[in-house]
Amino acid sequence: MIRSELIQKVADDNPHLSYRDVEKIVNTIFQEITEAMANGNRVELRGFGAFSVKKRDARTGRNPRTGESVHVEEKHVPFFKTGKLLRDRLNGK
Repeated sequence: MIRSELIQKVADDNPHLSYRDVEKIVNTIFQEITEAMANGNRVELRGFGAFSVKKRDARTGRNPRTGESVHVEEKHVPFFKTGKLLRDRLNGK
């Protein structure tokens, strides 16, 4: 599902809200999750999962094309851990 499909589904399920209002709500939710993670915070949506940021240390990598050693800088990457309810639903429980 892509963002526009999500917006359409929420708008269809809530006919009292205009499409533009639903679009603003969905965009605000994603912006807040992004901002929280950018500030190093964890975002937990009970039953769904938790978004967090993990730090990857600097390392020496390899260029797969040439085999040459390459320095890879330290970086922060997004991480998602599923919640128990989502995991159970995916496994048919």
